[in-house]
Amino acid sequence: MSMRKALAVACVAAVVAAIAVVQLRQAGIIGSGGLRNADAAGGAASVGGPFNLIDPQGRTVTDGDFRGKVMLVYFGYTHCPDVCPTDLTAMGEAVRLLGPAAGNLAPIFITLDPQRDTPSVMGEFVQLIDPQVTGLSGPPAATAAAAKAYRVYYAKVEKPDDPDGYGIDHSAYMYLMGRDGKFLTVFRHGSDPETIAAGIKPYL
Repeated sequence: MSMRKALAVACVAAVVAAIAVVQLRQAGIIGSGGLRNADAAGGAASVGGPFNLIDPQGRTVTDGDFRGKVMLVYFGYTHCPDVCPTDLTAMGEAVRLLGPAAGNLAPIFITLDPQRDTPSVMGEFVQLIDPQVTGLSGPPAATAAAAKAYRVYYAKVEKPDDPDGYGIDHSAYMYLMGRDGKFLTVFRHGSDPETIAAGIKPYL
């Protein structure tokens, strides 16, 4: 990739990411002091919603299948070199720190790269995180709909050092959703397992 083209791609990614932050601010998720929870945002945060995806066994899974459990939802992809491994490792460790109470939690990893992350690939990958994590894939349109509902920014970008020649730029938050599917709070990229577990525990 030429320097000019690389700069153009970086500029576009930066602009789209900035738009995603603005959307989260408008939704009440991000304030001037940082991330908010639903109570701090006046309960007006419009994050989350229906999704219709495929689990590793090839079954159709919707958000309604998780009603009655608290959902911890993360969007990323298995070829992610650093951000996703960091956050998903923290997710798995947080699940273990919660102990038996984690039985009321549904940790979910939704891929933003359905071209490579087939249901079977997702199944193998989530076993490395924690057996309780559900990995979900689906057609591009279904992926886009889920990402839009959660106000997730993502974009396919050229990446010469990747064997397939591309990567996925994406925002990185873990979304905590209540037993009724309503937004509770988010954990930003780099949150440690203890912080995540402590933030989840009151809702279990």
